[in-house]
Amino acid sequence: MTDALFVVSEEGYWGEECTEPLTTLSDAGVEITVATPSGSPPVVDERSVDPDQVGEETAEHVREIDATDDRLNDPIPIAEASAEYDAVVFPGGHGTEWDVNQDRHARSLLAETLANGDTALVVCHAVGILGFTWGDSEGRIVEGKDVTGFPNEWEKGIVDENDRMPDGRKLPYWVEDEVKQAGANWDAELDADTSVTVDGDLITARGPGSSAEAADVLLEALGVEAPA
Repeated sequence: MTDALFVVSEEGYWGEECTEPLTTLSDAGVEITVATPSGSPPVVDERSVDPDQVGEETAEHVREIDATDDRLNDPIPIAEASAEYDAVVFPGGHGTEWDVNQDRHARSLLAETLANGDTALVVCHAVGILGFTWGDSEGRIVEGKDVTGFPNEWEKGIVDENDRMPDGRKLPYWVEDEVKQAGANWDAELDADTSVTVDGDLITARGPGSSAEAADVLLEALGVEAPA
């Protein structure tokens, strides 16, 4: 059976970026395990379940899955996860900047997954992990790769002039800056409705609106048929 590991933030994951791939893969029969940095249940970013921001239907759907999905509510610590899954998925959300992207076990897991020839899907702010992950050589894993992710242009509309988030937290870095500095070929395709980029076994997605497409692309990469 095809299996996948979801690495989800305890500091605030963006609902749709987790639940869309989670339900798509589950419906296709993929066996899913969830991991978080400490093994505590992940925490959804409240903005991603605010009907005024994401709409009533999306907010309700995300809240239901967040509250009832046994995999999300009983994760394993990332340190206990192996790189033996067919795919590893890193949902985004600003919270990843404080935990997942900086977690040495998460970075090792990503590097080993790609080195094994397995598939990684990295979404939105989680794309920042690529800027901090080294491969087998001396270069970072993203060097020379085509990627998309959460763009600076969008970040400007969220943080203030001191890079403070609406909740007062100071954003430690901007994803686009870190990934470009690590040698990636960055294109968030700002003129397109969605942005999903495939470079070998690495799939990156720009943000919430690209989550559904990213999930379909991942299924295709895994050779798994989507349910009719």
